[in-house]
Amino acid sequence: MARNLHNLLLRFNLHLRYCDPYCGNRQIVNRLSLRGLSTSQSLNLARKTESSTPSIKGPDDVPRYPGSRATEWTTHLKFLDPDRIEGIPVYHVMNSQGVVMGESQDPKLPEDMVVDMYQTMTLLNTMDKILYESQRQGRISFYLTNFGEEGTHIGSAAALNPKDLIFGQYREAGVLMWRGFTLDEFMDQCYGNESDVAHGRQMPVHYGSKDLHFVTISSTIATQIPQASGAAYAYKRAQNGLCAVCYFGEGAASEGDAHAAFNFAATLDCPVIFICRNNGYAISTPTQEQYRGDGIASRAPGYGMPCIRVDGNDIFAMYNVTKAAREICLSQSRPILIEAMTYRIGHHSTSDDSTAYRSVDEVNQWDKVENPILRLKKYMIAQDWWSEEKDKDWMKENRRRVIEAFQAAGKKKKPNPELMFGDVYDTLTKNLQQQMQYMKEHVEKYKENYPIDRFNSWKK
Repeated sequence: MARNLHNLLLRFNLHLRYCDPYCGNRQIVNRLSLRGLSTSQSLNLARKTESSTPSIKGPDDVPRYPGSRATEWTTHLKFLDPDRIEGIPVYHVMNSQGVVMGESQDPKLPEDMVVDMYQTMTLLNTMDKILYESQRQGRISFYLTNFGEEGTHIGSAAALNPKDLIFGQYREAGVLMWRGFTLDEFMDQCYGNESDVAHGRQMPVHYGSKDLHFVTISSTIATQIPQASGAAYAYKRAQNGLCAVCYFGEGAASEGDAHAAFNFAATLDCPVIFICRNNGYAISTPTQEQYRGDGIASRAPGYGMPCIRVDGNDIFAMYNVTKAAREICLSQSRPILIEAMTYRIGHHSTSDDSTAYRSVDEVNQWDKVENPILRLKKYMIAQDWWSEEKDKDWMKENRRRVIEAFQAAGKKKKPNPELMFGDVYDTLTKNLQQQMQYMKEHVEKYKENYPIDRFNSWKK
């Protein structure tokens, strides 16, 4: 068996590497081509090679316990020491200067698509700046920026099918923007005005879009992870050629929901891509206080999932791994874990002051040197697709668009207060009808204390 596997692996072109738990000792069986074979064929062949090799008969020749894949006995008492295991490498395509390091890994995306990626990242960045300041001015109640993580959003979103179902955490606005969520829709949701599809019943940045296949954000950490596993299982049964994609931070991976989701997805062979944004901090808790092991990707083999660690600030690397993960996910009907290494440049939210737990110098280093937007800009300029003059004009234009949408949203009225009782039952229940009537009577009686002129009026 070992010789067969060895000969098989020699035929691999090892570049973009997934750790496959089906191959012993984390042998690399990845997206990269087994000569003449697709990714799915490569993985299938590796798994068949391992399982089809005849074992030596006899009660004591090899372990036969159903709970493990052990293939040999040992008389050497030795514990596996995680501190002595080499860390999973970080896959990248471009360095911090926007230079492609391996020509074979360049996705060769067309100019218009790369420019669109850059403009979406910068538009998101400008929107974050405006809405963050608006919260400080008291115009909206809460906000959460995406500074430094734009590459993880756009790189992955561009590699997916627009109908793949997205389960986000709360810092994935770029994924929704790439799919076509407009600035007006973002602003309406944050203001909670009459045009907000959620009728003002959600906190700001808790976006959702049925049309764009983006499940509405929930504040509760990690609840979307098992939901994604369940949705993927339904997709598997439907055989619709789509997958679920779940984004979460490394802090969410510490929740029990993450364990349940990973285990369900792996044992039920669910077509789901788990994308962990490891940005260094779970609010104020740094990674070294969150876990002892080698990040989040190292957990995947224990669940029987292929995994990869990628430079999340490299938009091309994110594109490559997501595209490859989706191919494996669907052809094999199995979950994939992507750990995107990045850095949260902004505060966790408007409720946080990150200067209390990290230095300004640390943040500036990531903002000025490792920034995913600057990296892509350098690449585009080197390709003669962009220039400083074009950049200056575009930044003026995208700011104008954001300000225009922001001002329009601020002028709209709040939703009819009656709407807060709907969308739970098909027909309003008696007790909810009573509560709504009580609310109306209360506001009418004390209307001098309520800014009812700012709301759409209810039916008399």
